[in-house]
Amino acid sequence: MRETGWLGWIWFAGIMMIVMGSFNAIEGLVALFRGEYYVVTEQQVLVFDITAWGWITLLIGVLVALAGAALLAGAAWARVVAVVLAVVNAVAQLAFVSIHPLWSTIVIALCVTVIWAVVVHGADADTTSDRLEQTHHH
Repeated sequence: MRETGWLGWIWFAGIMMIVMGSFNAIEGLVALFRGEYYVVTEQQVLVFDITAWGWITLLIGVLVALAGAALLAGAAWARVVAVVLAVVNAVAQLAFVSIHPLWSTIVIALCVTVIWAVVVHGADADTTSDRLEQTHHH
């Protein structure tokens, strides 16, 4: 078992999830406290109830950030949760496409990159954490 350079992608994915989760939480809080910020016209926003959407976005944001932290901690379950939440986050960004097309596109691209990093290089995290555990026990 040797350490690979691909472990950096897992760290990248974890850090990006914390950043994206924080952004989602902020979007949710803005929707809750300044709902008029997002309500442009009925044709431009894919949201029916701004308060419910704000709570959902805030919750997704917190979960994404926590999953990112768990990913950095090397939790194997965090890889599955990270992929699921990145997919949910990417789909949720569709609500913003008509208002903030560039921002939504960037977040969706980051979600895709996180999914790729976790799916393709997730096993590298196991190999490295196993190696570190063996080093500490000897």
